[in-house]
Amino acid sequence: MIGSIDGIRVPHGDNYSYSASKAAIHMMTRHMAAHLVGEHILLNSIAPGPFPSKMMAYMLEDEERSEFVHSSNPRKRIGTAQDIAGAVIFLSSRAGAYTTGTVIPVDGGVSTL
Repeated sequence: MIGSIDGIRVPHGDNYSYSASKAAIHMMTRHMAAHLVGEHILLNSIAPGPFPSKMMAYMLEDEERSEFVHSSNPRKRIGTAQDIAGAVIFLSSRAGAYTTGTVIPVDGGVSTL
């Protein structure tokens, strides 16, 4: 499943319904994983931080807002397709076969602040 770091931490903006819905995805991941693991079904959630997307376009198209997004990330950048692909490959490969019910932040450290 795809959640968001805004479902883990309190976001800067006032996107209450967005963060509540992403937190629900994270809990649903854990809840379903607990009930389906006995059937050999693994469920995990990825919680992306800032990545280029339609939702982030508003922040990234403006130079001042874009600088805020970059500077407020411990890695001082936004994510790339390769960053998210690594988490997806891990979870869909043999390497992730013993991982279930987890929420994996892929956010450059934003959720640690």
